[in-house]
Amino acid sequence: MDFKDWRNTPDKRPTEAETTARRKYYGRRFEDYIGEQIREAQARGDFDNLPGAGKPLNLEENLFAGDKSMGYNLLKSNGYAPKEVELAKEIRREFEHIEAKVARLCRQGRSLRSRRIPPFASEKRAFNAAVEKTAAEYERVLHELNRKVLTLNLMAPALMHQTMFDITKLLQDYREACPPFD
Repeated sequence: MDFKDWRNTPDKRPTEAETTARRKYYGRRFEDYIGEQIREAQARGDFDNLPGAGKPLNLEENLFAGDKSMGYNLLKSNGYAPKEVELAKEIRREFEHIEAKVARLCRQGRSLRSRRIPPFASEKRAFNAAVEKTAAEYERVLHELNRKVLTLNLMAPALMHQTMFDITKLLQDYREACPPFD
């Protein structure tokens, strides 16, 4: 009795197209394969007439809110956000405000230094006083923002955590960017 390999019967052998397709995707990353499949479907027009195409997503339901979803919907419908979101916005707004003030002062110093006529002694004194006053305010605001960031990190989920501001580095960068006159 001869041995017959049932796996290689003529009706079970892969076709040439199957073999070529297998070799085509062998060793490729899964994301590349999926991306290619999506691009081919787009080229064929499979995604052209899907229901809801071109309409905004419905973000009314928050599956992650859990027990707080009704409260969040109430806040949202009245134009408010949760405390942690409001605090994050406040931190960002205050930091942008103080950074704009620092940038304005640095621009003023560069323009004083680049004038044809050297700055007068009174202008130098006024600029140096403004630099010191802004440095003190910058440090105070950064300490206050670090306090708010700590509060935010204690009350918000881990995804919303922010890093603390490196006050010494930011002050050093400010001093280098905006040196006082001699």
